[in-house]
Amino acid sequence: MGKDVIIACDFPSKEATLAFLDRFTGKKPYVKIGMELFYSEGPEIVREIKKRGHKIFLDLKLHDIPNTVEKAMAALSRLDVDMCNVHAAGTKEMMEAAVRGLTREDGSRPLLIAVTQLTSTSQERMQEELLIDEDLDKVVVKYAQNAREAGLDGVVCSPLEAGKIHQACGSDFLTVTPGVRFSDGSKDDQVRVTTPAGAKDLGSDYIVVGRPITKAEDPVKAYELCLSQFAK
Repeated sequence: MGKDVIIACDFPSKEATLAFLDRFTGKKPYVKIGMELFYSEGPEIVREIKKRGHKIFLDLKLHDIPNTVEKAMAALSRLDVDMCNVHAAGTKEMMEAAVRGLTREDGSRPLLIAVTQLTSTSQERMQEELLIDEDLDKVVVKYAQNAREAGLDGVVCSPLEAGKIHQACGSDFLTVTPGVRFSDGSKDDQVRVTTPAGAKDLGSDYIVVGRPITKAEDPVKAYELCLSQFAK
């Protein structure tokens, strides 16, 4: 599967999102719809963007008891998205339930990936606030292995962990990596970050890029720069 850049469309409204996408004349970038936009506009925003020809990563990070996640995924499977996710911390049983719910009667389903540790989480926060005493890299790899065993297609992780996950789970196990910034940009609230070129070298399969593109003076130029550094 080829490398690609996913634009995080973290906008508060349908109008702002579609106005942003209208700037990409003749281009159909892969887009991420997260909690802010989905909770604001509901499933219709997914249908509208899909109708325009974009691939969609629906980033809702489901994390609940297995039965609830299975039923929620069955509902999401009808939206025809290309990728969606859960939290790996929900356990293998929950992830297996997510796969069941997401799989349609004909056996097809979107890609399903699991969040390992958020890229805003540091070693210190994980230990002091979550009471997880293991090394962060070890935790991320273990969560990825659990996801693989549960039948998922990959994980969300920092680019810094992509290589270790491929070593542990195989080159075909996808690594979808936020925490990507240009070398001269702000880290914002991210902790474990790298550049698009750095993510490519580290083995990321997809990078998810939000503010460095959406807040750029010329978002199309910023997107094309990401593509040139990561996917070409």
